[in-house]
Amino acid sequence: MRSTVQRYCACLKFHLLQILQLINDHLFSLRQKQGHRQVTKLLLFYSKMSKCFISSTCLMLILSCVESCSLPRSLYVIVPETIPPEYQVAKVEAVGCDAKSTQLTVKDPSFTIKSNGAVVALTSVSVAERGRTFSVCAQDNSGPESKMKVHLVRSTMLKKHQRGQGFLSRSKRRWAPPNFNVVENDEGPYPKLIEKLVSDTSATYNVYYTIEGEGVDKYPTGVFRLERNTGELFLLKSVDREAFPEYKFVVRVWDQITNRETDENLPLKVLVDDVNDNPPEFVGSLQFTVPEHCSVGTVVGKVNTTDKDQNGTDHVKIKYTLLTGTAMFTIHPQTGVITTTTNTLDRELQDKHLVIVKIQDMNGAANGLVATSTATIVLSDINDNPPIFMKTSYDVAVQENESEKLLLRIPVQDKDLINTPNWISKFVISQGNENGNFRIVTHPYTNEGLLYVSKPLDYEKTSSVQLQIMAQNQAPLSGSSASWNSIPVKVNVTNVDEGPEFSAPSIRFNVKENTPNGTVIGTYTATDPETKSSKGIKYYKVTDPGSWINVDKDTGELRVANTIDRESPLVRDGFYNITVRAVDASSKSATGTVVIWVEDENDNIPTIPSELTLCQKDGELGSVVVVAEDKDQNPFSSPFTFSLPNKNDGTWSVKSLNDTAATLEQLQPLYLGMHTVDLTVTDLQGSGKTQTVNLRVCKCKNGVCLGKDRSVSLGPLGILTLLLPVALLLLLFLLLAFFCLTKREKLQLDDSADTGGILLKSNTEAPGDEVDASLINGPPFEIDQAVKGSVKGVMMNPSWIGNKSGSTIGTLGVHENGMHGRTDISAANVQDYYTGQYDMTIDRQSYGQLVGSGVDFDYRQHNMDPALLYTWETNGRYLHQKLNQMGTEEDGRYADDIIHAYAFEGRGSVAGSIGCCSNNNDNDNLDFLNTLGPKFKTLAEVCRKT
Repeated sequence: MRSTVQRYCACLKFHLLQILQLINDHLFSLRQKQGHRQVTKLLLFYSKMSKCFISSTCLMLILSCVESCSLPRSLYVIVPETIPPEYQVAKVEAVGCDAKSTQLTVKDPSFTIKSNGAVVALTSVSVAERGRTFSVCAQDNSGPESKMKVHLVRSTMLKKHQRGQGFLSRSKRRWAPPNFNVVENDEGPYPKLIEKLVSDTSATYNVYYTIEGEGVDKYPTGVFRLERNTGELFLLKSVDREAFPEYKFVVRVWDQITNRETDENLPLKVLVDDVNDNPPEFVGSLQFTVPEHCSVGTVVGKVNTTDKDQNGTDHVKIKYTLLTGTAMFTIHPQTGVITTTTNTLDRELQDKHLVIVKIQDMNGAANGLVATSTATIVLSDINDNPPIFMKTSYDVAVQENESEKLLLRIPVQDKDLINTPNWISKFVISQGNENGNFRIVTHPYTNEGLLYVSKPLDYEKTSSVQLQIMAQNQAPLSGSSASWNSIPVKVNVTNVDEGPEFSAPSIRFNVKENTPNGTVIGTYTATDPETKSSKGIKYYKVTDPGSWINVDKDTGELRVANTIDRESPLVRDGFYNITVRAVDASSKSATGTVVIWVEDENDNIPTIPSELTLCQKDGELGSVVVVAEDKDQNPFSSPFTFSLPNKNDGTWSVKSLNDTAATLEQLQPLYLGMHTVDLTVTDLQGSGKTQTVNLRVCKCKNGVCLGKDRSVSLGPLGILTLLLPVALLLLLFLLLAFFCLTKREKLQLDDSADTGGILLKSNTEAPGDEVDASLINGPPFEIDQAVKGSVKGVMMNPSWIGNKSGSTIGTLGVHENGMHGRTDISAANVQDYYTGQYDMTIDRQSYGQLVGSGVDFDYRQHNMDPALLYTWETNGRYLHQKLNQMGTEEDGRYADDIIHAYAFEGRGSVAGSIGCCSNNNDNDNLDFLNTLGPKFKTLAEVCRKT
C-alpha cells in the first residue's frame, strides 16, 4: 500500500510540475504578443493560484510522501531589475527530505543557498528583460538528486493598486530592453542567444536592425552578432570578465523600404557575470623579522594578497592558513596577520624559520581556488648572552717604572650576532685600579680585552696588584636572567735597578737678589730607592740660563755663583729655574728642578724721561706731565715723590698727579727752544736722586712742534755711502790706464803675396804624429854642427825630421810673437843664408851658394813652384828676427819658448798618420778631414782644451 502511495505522489508531483511549465511557456508567449502589463497580471494570478494549489496538494500528500526528497520542477520569482548583495531571492522548500542529510546547492555562482533553503545573492546581479534562470538541487541519503529551475522575472515600476491589491503596473516606455548579463567562460554551445530585440515600430514598419560598438566593430571584435531581420542578439564566444567586464554598443532600427530609422537609437550594455576562475595571488615580499624571545602574540607581519575576480563576492574573500610552523606561529584567517604563539624563539638555536602559507578564495570553501607560498621569518638578535671568559683567572708580570705597555690579551666568547652592540665587548676594571695604573680597551677586530699598564708601578711600594675585570657588552642584557661575568687578574711587579730618585721632583728656595757669591741657598739630594742611601751619587747642572748657581758634585749643595737680578729677563714672574741631574755608580740618572724665588731689593731708583716737549700757547703758561718708572716691586717702587731742588730759579713748579706721575707747570714766560729742569724723584723708601730733564718749548699743532729745530748729521754709514761711488770711479780710471799702458805693439805680417795656404796662425805646440818628410814643401837642408842653447841644438835632437823624429811640426811653425818660419836654421848660418836679396828671385846660382854654406835645396821643388821661394824668404826674415830676440835673453827664458821635441807618441794607432794634411796638392780638397778617425779627434780635443 505504501509503495503505491509513493508512486501516486510521484506521478501527481510530475503532473503538477508539467502544468506549471505549461503555464510558464504560455506566459512567455503572451508577453511577446500582448505586452508586459497583461503578462505580469497573469503571472501574479497564476503564482498565487499555483502556490495555493501546490500547498494544498503537498499538504494532502505529506504523509504519504515523507520518504521521497523532491523539489518543484520550477519556481518563478519576481525580483527588482538589479538585485543587491545579500538579497534573499527565494526560499526553497524541499518535500520528503531528511533534514540531517539533505544537501542544497545552487548552480549560479552569483547566488548561494543556505541550509534553511534561502537563496541569497552574493553580488549585485542585473536581471534582463527576459529574466534569469538557474538551478537549485536537493539530495539526501534516501534517493536521487532533485533539481528545480528558478526563474527570475524582473519587475519594473511596481504600482500599488488603489484598493490596496498588489498588482503590477508599468508606465509607458521605449522599445529598449534593460542591460543583459552573460557569464564569463561559458562553455557554450555558440552562438548563444542572449536576447531578442523588438522595436515598437515593428508593428507598423517592416524593419531591420544594425548594431555597432564594443564587441562588434570595436575592439574586441567578433564577440556579439545581431540578426538583421529578427533582432536576435547572439554571443559568439566565451568572454573574460577580468579583461572586459562590460560591453557597450548601440542598436538602430531601419525601414527596409526607405532605409530610414523608424525609432530612436538604443544604447545597450552587456554585463559579464563573474565566475571564480582566478586563484588568489601573493603581493609583496614574504620576508618578516621578529625579535628572539618575544612575547606570545607579537605581530610578525601581514601577508598581502589580491584576487582578480569581482570585488565584493566570495570569489575574492580569502582565507589564510599556515601549513607549517604552527607550533611557533599562527595566522589570522581573514586578515593574514602572522603572530607568535610562543616566547621561546632563540636566534642562537635557529635564526630563520620557513613557514608555508595557504590562501584560498570562496572564504576557504571546498570549491575555492588555492595558492601557497613560503614565508621567511628571521629572528633578530637581542643581547641575551653575556660574554664568557676563556679562562677563570690570569697571572701577568710587569717591570716597575714601565708605562703604556701591553700586559695581557683576554679573549671572550659571545653567542650574539657578530659585530653588533650585543656582541662587541666592553671591559671594566671593577677592582684594584684605584690609583689608575691600568687601563683596558677592546680590540676592534678580535673583541679581546687588551690590558695596559698606563702609569709606572713601584716595586718598593707595591709588589703585586689584584685586579678584577668584568666583561660587558655595548648593549644592556635583555631577555635573559644572566649577568655580567668577572675574572681575577694578578699583576706581579718585577724589581729593577731604577737609579737614584730626588727627594722631590722639584724643590723651592727663596733667595734675595744681589746675594753675595758663594752663599749657600740649600741642598738638593737624591737617594737610591733600593738602599735608601745617597752614597756614590754625583750631581750635575743640566740647565742654568744665567749661570747663577753652582751645584756641589758630591753633596748636591747649591751656592750662588753670579749676581742674581730679579729684574733680569731670565726671571719670569719672580721665579728662576735650574735643572739638576743625579747619577749613581751604574750611570743611571734622575733629574729634578730647583725653583728659586728671587726676592726683590731696592736696587733701582725711579727714572724719568730725558727729554720732554711743552706746547706753548699765546698768553698762557703751559705744563707737562712727567712719568717716572722703577723696575723694583712694592714696597720698593711707587708711589713716587716729585720735588724741585731747593735752589731753583722759580721758573717751574711741580705737583703730584698720581703714584707714578707729576705735573711740571710753567711759572714764568719762556722763550722758544731748549730748557733744562732739575727734578728730584724718590720711591716709597726714599731712594732716588735729582735728574735733569731737557724740556723743549715750542708752538704746536695737533700736539706736534712746528718750530722744532732740525739738524742733519751723517753717521759712518752715510759717509761710506758717499765715498763708495767716488772709489768706484777711481778704480775704473786706474783699470783703463793700466790697459792703455800695457798694450803691446801689434806686429803686422805682410801676407800680400800668395802664401799658398801654408802659413797658419797657432799658439799651441803640442805633441803630434809622425809626418812623412817628403810631404814638406821647402828646400831641405842639414846643419852638421850645433851649439848648446841654440835652435841648432834642437835640430840635432833625435826628434828632428832628418833623424826620423816622431814629432810632427808641419812644414812651418807659428810662435807666440807672430813670426813664421822653419826652425832648422841656426844663428851661425843665418847671415850666410840671407844675403840681402829678399826681394829678388833666387836663381840656381844663388842656390848653389847657399848649398856651399851648408844649406841643401831641392831645386826641382822650387823650379816647379816659384811662389814657394818667395814664401820661404819671408819666413826666413821672421826667423831672423826671432833668433835675434832670443839671443838677448837668458837661457832659461828662451828655452821655454822654443819648439820642444817629443820622442814618443805611442804605437799601434788605428788612425795612422795625419801628416797628409800638409800636402799642397790637396789644398782645396778638405774631404779627408771626415776620414781621419779617432786620433784626429783626440788632437782636436787637445787643441780645443789649449
